[in-house]
Amino acid sequence: MTAGTLLVYGVHSPLGRRVMETLGSSADIRPVAADSLAPEGLRAAVRDARAVVNAAMGAPADIVRAAERLSAALRGAAPEKRLVHVSSMTVYGEATPYAAAHIAAEARARVFPQTVVLRPGVEYGPGCEAWSGRIARWLEARRIGDLGAGGDGYCNLVFIDDLVRAVLAAAQQTAAPGGVFNVAMRDPPTWNEYLIAFGVALGAIPVRRMTRRRWAIETKLLAPPLKVAELTIGRVPFIARQLPPAIPPSFRRLCTQEIRLDVGATEAALGLTWTPMPAGLRAAAAAYRRKRPRG
Repeated sequence: MTAGTLLVYGVHSPLGRRVMETLGSSADIRPVAADSLAPEGLRAAVRDARAVVNAAMGAPADIVRAAERLSAALRGAAPEKRLVHVSSMTVYGEATPYAAAHIAAEARARVFPQTVVLRPGVEYGPGCEAWSGRIARWLEARRIGDLGAGGDGYCNLVFIDDLVRAVLAAAQQTAAPGGVFNVAMRDPPTWNEYLIAFGVALGAIPVRRMTRRRWAIETKLLAPPLKVAELTIGRVPFIARQLPPAIPPSFRRLCTQEIRLDVGATEAALGLTWTPMPAGLRAAAAAYRRKRPRG
């Protein structure tokens, strides 16, 4: 990317934080956080930026709200500006509020001719709480492991730094406008392969073999009360850390999903290569050990 600013919305998401960190030492690109800007300031920042990135994540309402704010700013200031909109592979799966929010957010972004949409898979690595941090806690607590037939679905992994590279490439590639690109490693493992390899990287061995009965107990019987307890006392960190980590039923469904992302167009258009899973897991395990929850 030529010299200038990259406006980043969603700086508190794992991706947003990593983009800001990556560009923090850049002599050519200055990252600017957009989240807290008032409408007038956001329009001015959009007008002055070389490109805009929407990395906002969170609850469905937050995803839609971020897309609406950026859409309004682009319409009012610079509708021809390059927008890199980071969506999710959930748009390919079952109809959930989260998937619907990403579909709605994509629709708002794609009205602009310079928009590039990225649909990442399972983001893992340092700072990725959903798919590294919480899974590490489950593995250490022996709450998950080899899931048998329940873990034979594809785990469309993308190492967080590979996703950052995809964002930066999409922000500067002249051939990408209007494109929609899947972002995940070319040959994804199954969920069983990911969980077992991550357990080994963490030293959480032997990795537990989950029976069908035990897996059902974890996701159907234990998950609801544990989630209620988490929401109730989550503001008391010491007590919250004593709770066993809940495993939601949605995770069980995800582990059987046979969706495999096609990334050929992404590699060709954005020039990406992928971090090998062993290297990514070593980085994820090291980051988790540095921040391992303590009683």
